[in-house]
Amino acid sequence: MSETQPARAEDTDPTPVAEPIPEGDDGGYDPAASSLQGAVDSAVMRELLAVRGSIDNIDATLVYLLAERFKATQRVGHLKARHRLPAGDPGREKAQIARLRRLAEEAQLDPAFAEKFLNFIISEVIRHHEAISQNHQQDPARQQRP
Repeated sequence: MSETQPARAEDTDPTPVAEPIPEGDDGGYDPAASSLQGAVDSAVMRELLAVRGSIDNIDATLVYLLAERFKATQRVGHLKARHRLPAGDPGREKAQIARLRRLAEEAQLDPAFAEKFLNFIISEVIRHHEAISQNHQQDPARQQRP
């Protein structure tokens, strides 16, 4: 497609898209970085960058959501360590995976992908819980706390 040809109706989606993350909040990230610059019609490139801006915002939200999730699981890890509970809870993990698969189906997301994603998170949480437990056992002052 040449630079002067407009994007075809079937190539565009009228759905409004979010603006990219404001510059300065992203450590120098260039939201317009693309190996396609100059190789595609400018209207297509603008639309592509707009949609990518939405994706960038979603990715940022995911990072902050995961950070909050891991803060909560750290609290669980400390609670488990204080009470000498195991790092993993297979019954809870199985229920969570089943729940996430159902949610994924409802959201039209591949349930197998959702399960792989949750399994990765669970493995990281267990690893953190094991480290918390080990640190707790090595610190006698922590063992005295109620």
